Amino acid sequence: MSLIAKYRCIVRAPIRIAALAVAIVGTAVSTQSAAAQSPVGLWFDHTGRGIVEIAACGADLCGRIVWLKDLNDKNGKPLRDSLNGDTKKRNRPICGLQVIGGVKKQSDGSYDNGWIYDPEKGEAFDLELRSRGADGLQVKGYKGVKFLSETFQWKRAGALPTARCAT
Repeated sequence: MSLIAKYRCIVRAPIRIAALAVAIVGTAVSTQSAAAQSPVGLWFDHTGRGIVEIAACGADLCGRIVWLKDLNDKNGKPLRDSLNGDTKKRNRPICGLQVIGGVKKQSDGSYDNGWIYDPEKGEAFDLELRSRGADGLQVKGYKGVKFLSETFQWKRAGALPTARCAT
């Protein structure tokens, strides 16, 4: 091996090692970033009075209420789904209620084509979710067209403030 060839090997080895280290660190950071930007987890709703846990349900995402600031109505009885348009469902407890379903990941990184149920209105809406950093989630409810939508900002909840709802 010539002197020039030996020099090239010696110089290139640290460069290859450095490039490998950058690739490994970059992959770890992007994996952490992707996990932090996923809608999966615990989220305070826009009112701050409830936490919804979003999780995988097969290939889709779904969510249910897992914590409420006030578990009971003004009469001291557990909150019920009393405004539901389906009279058969009006006795369901709000705590533990599934309020998100069928949400699918989109090519642009958002999640869409699902539904969200608002127990304070007794109505379901089409749903789009978009990550807003590690601790923010944009929740857009709409009826058919996104032009006529309502958008809320949810904040990631590190842990439940008190006991989880019974499900």
